[in-house]
Amino acid sequence: MGVLASYSIEIASEDGVVRVRNQVREVALRAGFDAFAVAAISTAASELTRNAWVHGGGGAARVEEVEEAGRRGVRVDFRDAGPGIQDVERALRGGFSTRRSLGLGLSGTRRLVDEFSIDSTVGVGTHIVIAKWARLGARA
Repeated sequence: MGVLASYSIEIASEDGVVRVRNQVREVALRAGFDAFAVAAISTAASELTRNAWVHGGGGAARVEEVEEAGRRGVRVDFRDAGPGIQDVERALRGGFSTRRSLGLGLSGTRRLVDEFSIDSTVGVGTHIVIAKWARLGARA
């Protein structure tokens, strides 16, 4: 996988959430995403950034424009040093929340993207990587 552009953003406040969402949107448009795909990856990134800030006490995101096998996409890597997730499998099931919120949760976020991986260790933090690809035939 080739990285065409990479942007690192600190997640330390609400401003970090906005900056990640805006950068993801910009990269998705440049990669040729249609409006629906831009909304999907932006929403997923926004939710995960907010999770890193609220539940993980902040962290960092790396937004990348990537190319693989002739297709272009957006990959976002999130890391925090928060408390970690005790039961990742449970957290990935729909309807799970550690707080009473209307957020998408991890299960909803996972449905919005093409690739989703999570590694979380209690007491160490959480690392999530998502990717979404432009549909073949989309504008470049």
